[in-house]
Amino acid sequence: SRTLSSAAGTAMVKPPVQLFGLEGRYATALYSAATKLSQLEQVEKDLTALQTTIRSDKKLREQVTSPIINKKVMATALKEASEKLRFAPATANLLGLLADNGRLKKLDNVINAFKTIMAAHRGEVVCEVVTAKPLDSSQSKQLEGALKAFLSGNQSLKITSRVDPSIIGGLIVSIGDKY
Repeated sequence: SRTLSSAAGTAMVKPPVQLFGLEGRYATALYSAATKLSQLEQVEKDLTALQTTIRSDKKLREQVTSPIINKKVMATALKEASEKLRFAPATANLLGLLADNGRLKKLDNVINAFKTIMAAHRGEVVCEVVTAKPLDSSQSKQLEGALKAFLSGNQSLKITSRVDPSIIGGLIVSIGDKY
């Protein structure tokens, strides 16, 4: 039976943020394995490149998510591709594990969950701002200054904004998992 971590017998490394669901479990196990192998940045780079390729190549996306293709054939193909692309061992293990378990259709969600863990690892706090009208640059700077007061220590702010005229006026701000 395949495991994600080559050091499976040792304790899991706790991620900076807890995620739930199937993709959360895989992403957490990958974070633990990559941390033990000192491959966090390489794994993130591998997964980002893989996600971009799968999203842009319809044929590849269909093959990776197809329930018709034999699990063993897919696992072998992914192992060979991982070697050719020089993916980190933890990345290759994740792909093989997902293929063995017939869960490659969850790959995009697992990658997104891993990116969430890595953002928390770097101290990035995602903040979404919804406004009725677009903010001008002085309003944006003023808002960013006010939002930075909610951060602690070595955290950095990643602001995404969108306009939703249905809120009539004011703004809705969500910082991380808080409102």
